[in-house]
Amino acid sequence: MLNRYARAFFTAIFTPIARVLLRLGVSPDAVTLVGTLGVCAGALAFYPRGELWWGTIVITCFVFTDLIDGTMARMSGRTSSWGAFLDSTMDRLGDGAVFGGLILYFTGVGDDDLSAVLALACLVLGFVTSYSKARAEGLGMTADVGIAERADRLVAVLVTTGFVGLFLPTWVLTVVLALLVVAGVITVAQRILTVRQQARAGMP
Repeated sequence: MLNRYARAFFTAIFTPIARVLLRLGVSPDAVTLVGTLGVCAGALAFYPRGELWWGTIVITCFVFTDLIDGTMARMSGRTSSWGAFLDSTMDRLGDGAVFGGLILYFTGVGDDDLSAVLALACLVLGFVTSYSKARAEGLGMTADVGIAERADRLVAVLVTTGFVGLFLPTWVLTVVLALLVVAGVITVAQRILTVRQQARAGMP
């Protein structure tokens, strides 16, 4: 959902930045790698210590590189299968760091086993959601359905985590994680059923 309505808006905002970086000779791949390192550092250095607000601020600053690198690639005519592969792979690392940081927080200073399990479930379901789509496309089918796309999951968990770090009670984050688990299960089920229908339709 957020992919459809917000991507064009933020792309317009970051286009001038992309243009400047290209003039400086920075490559889209370099932006992708720096963005991933920033997200991982923000999540794994701050979240486990309970610094949820500052961790979220750092992560958010680097998350937007996911739009900048794509804009740079299109503007410079460097769009390629390699760039798409690198971007998707780095996205998985960033997502893993965010939920991994929350798991470390809840098993450490956060001391909340239920929330730790929910964060782990979000991590696993996020990977399965992405893999199911990639695997379907590798088999010549599509699985572009679901109520919980990557952008939706990321915005929900980052916004909630940040405000929990400021003033909200921790149980709010627990509830959001639980909702993301439910949404993740539904999304995976939707993709499995979609691919099954396509597979059966292609049977002789």
